[in-house]
Amino acid sequence: MKKRDHSLELLLDLDGLDFAQGGGYWIKYEVSAVEKTTERPHGIKYSLTLHDPQGERIFGIDNAHRPKKRLGPAARSTRPKAADHMHRGGRECTYEFESAETLLVDFDKGVNAALKMRGIKI
Repeated sequence: MKKRDHSLELLLDLDGLDFAQGGGYWIKYEVSAVEKTTERPHGIKYSLTLHDPQGERIFGIDNAHRPKKRLGPAARSTRPKAADHMHRGGRECTYEFESAETLLVDFDKGVNAALKMRGIKI
């Protein structure tokens, strides 16, 4: 008997929901189950994003596409096969997906840090 992953069920249930965060900021969840592939080995496609009052994404974690190849010394490393990555402002970096639970915790930490940096209290 396969053990249920309640955090994955929660993550999937968040699909399509938006939540106000104060100061006009809001978060959006887009999550769906997909076939496992090299880019999405965990079998989910997701985009968890924090937006400013004008609708611009200021923080997010998603796997919509593979992270861009790095420039400079980091370019010697291979481009990750998995599509998981994080956006902070205009910067993009790889994200190590461990589990749905960890993704939710990491997203929450990133949202809190981004809002704190902008002086928004939750």
